[in-house]
Amino acid sequence: MDNLRLWHKFLETAKPLIGISNFKGFLRISTLKSIAEDKITIATPHAFAKATLTQNYLPIIEQIFTDLLKKKVTVEFIVKEGAAEPEIERGEDFFQPIQNHSAILNPKYTLENFVVGPSNNVAFAAAQAVVQNPGISYNPLFLYGGTGVGKTHLMLGIGNALLAKKNHLKIIYCSSDKFMNDYVSAIQEHKMGSFRTKYRSANILLVDDIQFFSGREGTQEEFFHTFNELQSKNSQMVLTSDRAPQEIAKLEDRLKSRFAGGLMLDIQSPDFDTRVAILRAKCVEQGLILPEDSLKLIASSLDSNIRELEGKLTQIIQSLKTRNLAPTPENLTGFLNQPLKKTNGLDHKHVLSVICSFFNISLKDLTGPKRQKELVLPRHITMYLLSEELNLTVERIGEVLGGRDHTTVMHGRDRIKNLIISDKETQRLLIEVKQKIST
Repeated sequence: MDNLRLWHKFLETAKPLIGISNFKGFLRISTLKSIAEDKITIATPHAFAKATLTQNYLPIIEQIFTDLLKKKVTVEFIVKEGAAEPEIERGEDFFQPIQNHSAILNPKYTLENFVVGPSNNVAFAAAQAVVQNPGISYNPLFLYGGTGVGKTHLMLGIGNALLAKKNHLKIIYCSSDKFMNDYVSAIQEHKMGSFRTKYRSANILLVDDIQFFSGREGTQEEFFHTFNELQSKNSQMVLTSDRAPQEIAKLEDRLKSRFAGGLMLDIQSPDFDTRVAILRAKCVEQGLILPEDSLKLIASSLDSNIRELEGKLTQIIQSLKTRNLAPTPENLTGFLNQPLKKTNGLDHKHVLSVICSFFNISLKDLTGPKRQKELVLPRHITMYLLSEELNLTVERIGEVLGGRDHTTVMHGRDRIKNLIISDKETQRLLIEVKQKIST
């Protein structure tokens, strides 16, 4: 098989496996550079594409080539000479580090894998419209609703879709807490010019949990002028909140008015059919097969937010595997009434104590506001363990770790999930910490 034919066969196979946005934005515009014995080299258009493909899709890509060539191969990504780089502002707490020098919007959240139902179909349609006409269709797009209904997923889906279409866009994604901290630091360090340049030069501004601007007069004043500047340039803004602007206490009327000037959409908790679809999609993502009647049984047992639904599914699957039971409705019934949290005799205080002892840090440092490099990995491992071992919600983990935002927790947890696949040192640390927790 010649190289050109091999590449076309590879693209045909890879397209449904990595999603249309990532396929169009990264893979289709790459080229097969060379094949040398058991090594394949692929040239990407920029380092951002290289990082995304390496971090998230390398095992899939290597498996496709192995199947096509009928021999085991390794794949290396390089950047084409003279390639331009996409410009992305990196909010420290909300982006996944790649190779210690680059960062990307979490590619896990796309519009393609967002499960649409009656509770969110209007919001999903609005997100698609924003991708088609950013800065024009709905600006700002203001999404509000309770915890775990998909607001952040839609927001990141918009960002990833726009980046796939135009990789030169300058995108800023942050929480309201991050914006406030940057603002305060800029005042203290006399760098307001740099702060304003950063946020007001964005093509796309995505801000999570805007309700925390409540009562922050200085922050609201600065965001008001940032909003006006971006809107005058038709820069797209997407904002999320747990409530409508009119219901946010101590939020200035002029901000409420501007938020209401775009499109405000309330996302409700998913109905039964949507919950079944979410469970089905989660099973596909994990390569699992559960009978339809079993999925419906799980969906009917829990009508709360999506995160708790996914947590329940994970708990049930692990329990079935441990007991070597088939996923039948009869076997599932015994697990449905069990509490969502898996304690196994553990509590979060014990986990935090072990982490502090293992990494030789204080509890105050682990849960406090300090951002030293040596504290980042212990915090992220803590977030991962509290999620995976105790099944705490990201909101509860944020509370345990000093009131951190749920998106910060999601980033830390997902970062460790990615690292344990490819980084042997992280694998070793996690094994040792788990052993100490269980003793």
